[in-house]
Amino acid sequence: MACRVPSPDPSVVYAGFWIRMAASLIDSVLMLLITAPFPLLLFVFPSETAVLGLSTAFSALLVILFWRWKQGTPGKLLLRLRIVDADGGAEPDLRQWCLRYVGYVVSTVPLLLGFFWVLWDPRCQGWHDKLAGTVVIHAPQRQASASRPRT
Repeated sequence: MACRVPSPDPSVVYAGFWIRMAASLIDSVLMLLITAPFPLLLFVFPSETAVLGLSTAFSALLVILFWRWKQGTPGKLLLRLRIVDADGGAEPDLRQWCLRYVGYVVSTVPLLLGFFWVLWDPRCQGWHDKLAGTVVIHAPQRQASASRPRT
């Protein structure tokens, strides 16, 4: 389903639900592979709560660092998507990245409704996007660099 409101910039296209879901599935598999060894920490920390807390903090840090570094997670990058500021299209600041991650929790709690909101929202924003003031767009095509003449 396409977003109902076009971007103010005709070269910017909002990413819809299905491609974002595919990116999330890729990210979920990668995160599972990365965090799978965390239960082994039970041999070091006898508390399941401590291990869960470490795993959650590690996941949050990893996602926020990736957003800050590349404006997307590996799944979004593979599918040529980028997260940008909803107002100007610039790179979001650290406050927005942190709010976006908190928004993931808010979007998850009521049966994932905040993620499904992308289906109905005119700019394809989930609750986490709205909270942080971000949108997900298809990355613009890179311009082919002019070939240099041979000497």
